[in-house]
Amino acid sequence: MARRRLDSRSGPAGLLADAQTPVLTEPLDTLFEITGELGRGKFAVVKKCVEKATGKVFAAKFMRKRRRGRDCRAEVIHEMAVLEVARNNPRVINLHMAYETEHDVVLLLEYAAGGEIFDHCVSDELMSEGQIIRLIRQTLEGIHLLHQSNVVHLDLKPQNILLTSLNPLGDIKIVDFGLARRLGSAGELREILGTPEYVAPEILNYEPITTATDLWSVGVITYMLVTGESPFADEDKQQTFLNVSQVNVDYSREAFSRVSELAVHFIQKLLVKAPEDRPSAADCLSHPWLWQQGSEPSPAVPRTPRSGGSKCSAPPEDLEDKENILESPHAKRFRFEEDLVAGREGSL
Repeated sequence: MARRRLDSRSGPAGLLADAQTPVLTEPLDTLFEITGELGRGKFAVVKKCVEKATGKVFAAKFMRKRRRGRDCRAEVIHEMAVLEVARNNPRVINLHMAYETEHDVVLLLEYAAGGEIFDHCVSDELMSEGQIIRLIRQTLEGIHLLHQSNVVHLDLKPQNILLTSLNPLGDIKIVDFGLARRLGSAGELREILGTPEYVAPEILNYEPITTATDLWSVGVITYMLVTGESPFADEDKQQTFLNVSQVNVDYSREAFSRVSELAVHFIQKLLVKAPEDRPSAADCLSHPWLWQQGSEPSPAVPRTPRSGGSKCSAPPEDLEDKENILESPHAKRFRFEEDLVAGREGSL
């Protein structure tokens, strides 16, 4: 079985340049049966596959080595390296091995059978507060361990948090580290990237990225799970950006009629414009909402739509990759640097 290391080349600041996982060159279909597609972007496809020898199920992420005519091996190696850093993090998807074909590098990942927690945001029945608390607590545990390694995810959203099982509701697994960065490797990190309705104000303002940037996204995710609506999504991208930069959030009693005041307080502590005023992941884990009595799972609650709310909508069929701009504020992955930093030096 042929093994080799990918050749790493220079990339944006904050990228990890060395992955230890051997890259196998044996044809994937000799060892695995591809049974279906789990997701698709402009430059990556995730497929369900079964190992022929054992029957074990994996998720195979096919990542193009060239995108828009340029070599993107550095980005592929970086994602592998981040997964290696997080190998002992139980809240991060596990990388088993990697393969290389003529056009792709294929990451063989742990299979999370429960799908995205985004599905629960758009479901007719919202999860109970107890179920939400458990998922947010686990998400924070995963983020805390990442931050201890000076890694920030920078694309946390319900679509990038999977469940190990659906019934019963399983544990969370954080996925998609294509936009993740290592802090402190090259001075201050400033970059325009992410998904509009989850991105922190400092990203939009081209200010330094810190671990607090991820905690803003946790606040947005919690709001969506609790209310079934997006706090910032609007009619178009620019209005969404304005809502984020001005922290226009609806904390009305109508919006939070089904949850405790502690849930509102938790979200308010995170959706703060100044990054230095947000609690760390470790601080969040001590918030009383996450440990209140009666926080164990209970039956789901039917959604009660309210007037004027921006209900979470399912992503469109034609998904773009996170490195491209999408028109829908509810799209699963994209980068919007083309709109926001045209002409800004050093941002690409």
